Parts: sequence; C-alpha cells; structure tokens
Amino acid sequence: MSKPGKPTTVALPAAPAGTVRALARARLVAVDRALAELRRGDPVLVHGASAGALAALTVETATEDALARFTALAATAPALAVTVTRARALGLSLSSADSCVLLELPAGISAETLRALADPTQGPPPRPLPVTRRAPEEAAASVELARLAGLLPAVLVAPAKDAAAAANAGALSVPAAAVWQYRDLGAAGLAPVGEALVPLDAGGGAAVTARVMAFRPADGAAEHLAIVIGEPKPDAPVLVRLHSQCVTGDLLGSLRCDCGDQLRGAIKEIAASGAGALIYLAQEGRGIGLVNKLRAYWLQDRGFDTVEANEQLGFHSDERGYREAAEMLRQLGFARVRLMTNNPRKLRALAEHGIEVTERVPHAFPANSHNERYLWTKAQRSGHML
Repeated sequence: MSKPGKPTTVALPAAPAGTVRALARARLVAVDRALAELRRGDPVLVHGASAGALAALTVETATEDALARFTALAATAPALAVTVTRARALGLSLSSADSCVLLELPAGISAETLRALADPTQGPPPRPLPVTRRAPEEAAASVELARLAGLLPAVLVAPAKDAAAAANAGALSVPAAAVWQYRDLGAAGLAPVGEALVPLDAGGGAAVTARVMAFRPADGAAEHLAIVIGEPKPDAPVLVRLHSQCVTGDLLGSLRCDCGDQLRGAIKEIAASGAGALIYLAQEGRGIGLVNKLRAYWLQDRGFDTVEANEQLGFHSDERGYREAAEMLRQLGFARVRLMTNNPRKLRALAEHGIEVTERVPHAFPANSHNERYLWTKAQRSGHML
C-alpha cells in the first residue's frame, strides 16, 4: 500500500555510509517497537514532516482500556483511518486516488462499533455511514503500521497533545518516513543465519537431500528459507520456485487451495531435474497474515471470492512482495532463473529487482471440489496462467 501522493520507496538522505547505516537501523528499530506496541493494544505517535504528530491505535486492539490510553494522548476527537479498499467495501463513494481516507466518528463511539466498521466478520457496519475526508501522511503511515503488524488496516487517529504529555504517558514515537522505508531496509539487510542438510520426499518413495538455509531480515520479521537441491550452476539459468508460506495448505493439507500441491510438486520437479532452489517466503495468506486469512475464509464461506474477501477486509487482493526473494537469489549466486510459476506478477517482480527470468515453467495441479472456485478466481481475476 502506498501513501498518498508519495512513492513507496523513500531514499535515505545523502550522508557518510556509517551515518546512513545508523539511521537505517534507528528507523528499523523505531518501527519494530511500534509494531509490538500496536499488537499489545497500546497507542503510538506517528509524526511526519510537520511539527505535529498523530496518536494512533489499531481498531483490532481497541479495548475500552486501550481507548482510555489513546484518549489520554489525543488532543481532539478521533477519526478512523481505513484503506480506500475498505471504505469502498463499506459502500462509500470515493473520488480520491489516495490509499487511505478518514471516517468522521460520532462522539463516544464504542470499541464494538469501531470493529464493525473495520471488520466485516463482526456484523453489519453502523448506519448512517460516516463522512469521509482526506487522510494526512501520518494517518496513511498508521494504517501501514497496522498492516505490517498483521492486524486489520484500520486505525483510530487524532492529533496528539504536546510532546511532554506524550512522554509522560510513555508513548512511543515513530516517523512516517521510517514506516515507508521499513520493507526495503529489511530486505536490504537480509542475511543467512543458519543451514542444515535435510532429506526430503522426492516422490515415488525416493528421497533427496536438500540444503535448507534460513535468511533473517534486518527488520526483525520472520525468517525466509532457501531450499537448495543438488548443485545448481550459477552460470546457467537455475530452476526456481518462489513459494509463499501457507500454514493451512503446506502443513495441514487444506483442500481449499493448491499451495500444498505446489510446494511438494516443486520439490519433486526440482529433484527430478537434478538441481534448483525453492525460496520459501514468510508471507502467509498472500501477505495478509494467518489470522486475516482465516477471516477471509469466513467471508468466502459466505459467498465472496478470494479477491473480494481480501478487499472486504481492507487489503489489496495480493499484498505479497518479492524483494526478499530476489535478494536471497543474489546471495545464492543465481542471477538468471527458470521460474516455476503461473503468476505473471512474480515474473515482473523478479525482473524489477534485478533477476533475469529466462523461462516460465508452468506449475499447475488438478482442481478438487473444494478449490475449483479458488483456482477460477486466480485465473479470471488475478491473471494466473492456468
């Protein structure tokens, strides 16, 4: 999600290398701490280029106690910052091209009513719907913080009281610029932290020994894995699969998606070819996280397709990124790949991040009665080549 009228990548200021590294670390740490505060139900302050700041509290963690802590920081009545996607799902007509809007709230609104505005699994939203107005940069950054925390992208915001009052309340402050740099800085600092040889099922009763390497991002987020089979030759295109984590499909064997089939099928195909790599990315549920994926499943059971369910929750249909995958491939020495995918977005993403895709290798599996609509939506609405 991009902030209003701004690029998604914000460059660090020109300075000596050591100063830039220190600034990058400071910004990563500030965002890390803000994410932890928000997940615990504590408000944070988000400040932009102006002198002021916004107090922010995610709707998902807005208990009555949390609302009281937020009110102690706020200088005025709050508004609700939501994505344009969620606002449209509520039925609001919007002309703004921004990623985020503010909903004006009645006085004394309850935590339950706030959740109904943010979460379609909590029942119908209150009527009449709130009036919308444009969100400042700090509000859009607050919504992005919620998304990075794996929470619903809906945040209660209000101009904050003076800095002394905020300090007395123990509120953590984070710059909006750091929020927008967070993913790029984390990917740039990706580093291998451990590896082992692991025997894997290669199909037909055969086993193949893979080198499993864990890469940790500098942003403190979950590790990604590189599963290298055989001895890929860096001077030739390497057979590669980018696979996003799917607990329900990969681990539980869910029939609602084709993720488990794709994971195990990729390992078998790479083993059969003699060499290659599977990049296992920690971005569950197309990047919205496991909890939100379960909410999306709930909505799908009530008639929404995969794309519509994510949009009802306020997300884009696909929130995944592939900067980390490209960086891992570079560190493995693989600059050219034969990519196993049906998703044209992955082809474009690797190319944008400096990895040459010399060939697309189709990677599809038969449908079952539980995932027919899911696969249809992939093809018809997300452009997958199935």
